[in-house]
Order: sequence, then C-alpha cells, then structure tokens
Amino acid sequence: MNPAQRLPLGALLALAMGGFITILTEALPAGLLPQMAANLGVSESWVGQTVTLYAIGSLIAAIPLTLLTQGYRRRPLLLTALAGFVLANTVTALSTDFSLILLARSLAGVSAGLLWALLAGYAARLVPEHLQGRAIAVAMVGTPLALSLGIPLGTWLGTLVGWRVCFAIMSGLALALMIWVRWRLPDFPGQARSRRLPLVQVFRLPGVRTVLFGVLGFVLAHNLLYTYIAPFLAAAGMLEHIDRVLLIFGLAALLGIGIVGVLIDRHLRRMTLACTLAFGAAAGALAIAGQQPLMIYLAVAVWGLAFGGASSLFQTALVRRAGDSADIAQAMLVTVWNTAIAGGGILGGILLDRLGVAAFAPVLVMLLLATLVVVAARRQGFT
Repeated sequence: MNPAQRLPLGALLALAMGGFITILTEALPAGLLPQMAANLGVSESWVGQTVTLYAIGSLIAAIPLTLLTQGYRRRPLLLTALAGFVLANTVTALSTDFSLILLARSLAGVSAGLLWALLAGYAARLVPEHLQGRAIAVAMVGTPLALSLGIPLGTWLGTLVGWRVCFAIMSGLALALMIWVRWRLPDFPGQARSRRLPLVQVFRLPGVRTVLFGVLGFVLAHNLLYTYIAPFLAAAGMLEHIDRVLLIFGLAALLGIGIVGVLIDRHLRRMTLACTLAFGAAAGALAIAGQQPLMIYLAVAVWGLAFGGASSLFQTALVRRAGDSADIAQAMLVTVWNTAIAGGGILGGILLDRLGVAAFAPVLVMLLLATLVVVAARRQGFT
C-alpha cells in the first residue's frame, strides 16, 4: 500500500484507548452504585453524584485549559491528562473518605475535558489531509467499545472482586497507556502565538456554529433516550432485557463507526445527513413499537449505527472548519457535548415526570429534524 494511504494504527489506537479510559472512568460508577454506596456508607443518589461531578469538571475545564495550553507541545499535554486519570482512579480505589473521592472525580473530569479537546486534532495531525476523517474515526472507536464492552465487563467484575479493584485496574490501564503514548505517538509543537485566534473569532469561523448546533441537537436527542432507556423498556415490558438491548446498541455503534470510517473522507455531509435520518427513523419506530421486541431491537440497532459514527463526523467537520484552531474548536465541542448530556438528563426527567415515556419519541423527532435542517441547509459546516 502507498504510504500516503496508510494509517498509523499504533498511534491512533493509543488515542482510542485514551477515549476508552475516559468513558469507562466517567460511566462505571453507574454500574457499581449499590456496591459503592454500601462500602462508603452513603446513599446511591450520592454515589450518582460522582458521575455528575465528573461531567461538571469536564464541562468547566475544557475551554479554559485548552486556551491556556495552546502553546504547549502536544504529547506532554496528553501525558498530563492521562496522569490525571492515574491519580484520580488511584485515589478512588484506595480512599475511604467520600469527600476525597468526589474531589478525585472532579479531577478526572478536568482531565477528560483536556483529553477530549486534544484527541481529534492529534489524530488529524498524524495523517495527510485526505485521511483525516478516517484517522479520527479510528481514534474515536474507544467510545463505543467502552459503552458496549467496557462498562458491562467492569460492572460484572465489580460484583465479582469489588468495585475498588475496578478503579485500580483503570488506573493501571492509564499508566500503561502513558508508556504507550510516550513510545508510539510522535510529538507536535503547540500553536505559535502569532497564529492563535481569540475564542470568539474561532466561534465565528464559517461552519463552526453549524457543526456545534448539529452536535447539540443530535447528542441531546441521544442522551435523552440513552439516560432513560430503562423506563422506556419498562413501559414496553422489556426491562429484564436491558443488558441485551444495550449490547445490541453498542455492537451496532461499532459497526457504524466502521462504515463511517470508510466513507467519511469522501462523503462527510451525506453521512451526517444519513446518520441523522437513521436516528430519526429509529425514534419513529420506537414510538410505534409498543410491546413488539423485534421492532424495538431493530430500532435500537439502527440508533446504534447512527450514533456510532456521529462523533467522528462532527469532529472531522469541526477540524476542517477550524484549521489551525482545531483544538479550541474541539474544546467547544466538548462543552456543547457535556451540555447536551446534562440537558438530556434534565429534559428527559421533566418529560418522564409530567408526560411519561410516550412523550420521548415526538421530542426526539423534533430535535433530529432541527439538526437535519441545519446540516442540510448550511453546507459550509459539512463540506
């Protein structure tokens, strides 16, 4: 194969492993709530706040940290973010002080905000421009792997050997990844002061706002459904099959990231439209599925396919629109993404309490329709 067509898989998979550790660190407490609550002597709702503080840390830190570190070399910065995970997960594994654990979770969120801001730009700089989309898709594969395999495996392991061992393992994984990054990832210089754009100017670059709006609509719809999938399945009489449903979602997401990885560099806009349409169709199917398991499984599979490649599509579009300011634009994406996660939880809770799960599908369709209109009408965002 022509070297110009070859992806540096060792380096890209190291970035993917960073994403895997980030997602696993964020979400694993949700699967270990009873064990953590009993061991720490607090309520499950308090343990749930370890996830909230992680998201808040990421949300608050992404843009300021990225702005402050624009001039830093990339590899040491990535290693610093990974060191934050080593420290945070080690403290979580060893501490009996719940307040200290909450502080460690906030640190992990800060590290995640910095790491997510770096990943896409780092992947793009490893390859020629015509392979950037494919490289970003490989770097993003850690997310669906964590959701489909890492979290179920971590939850099972936690019930077998204890939740502290799970966090110790994640600390060890992050330490091993630091060695891998130092060994396989080339270093890149930071951005020269003369080439840095103010935050507002990056936000105003043609297409950046279009991409960010697409992220907000798509991810808000996804998290509304994903966060409240249990009551949705309970209404369909399938609550006992939630593990099977989430496994189908995760495996379909992996397939989606593979399909997008092949087509993204030539068909970025078409693939973004296709993923948005597919998610909308899945939401519509869930609305009429009732208690038909086969239709629900098929709709979840289509949803997973659509979501799997979405992150790569949005991040590639943003890298292309932002150019030298890609890391700042990615920090904006991290902020919007985490806002959508929080918004999905809040909006879903309101809908569930006031209107029930039947209200989810119409809201999902409206959000995705707005996303589709923006992506279709504003071509400069997804060229």
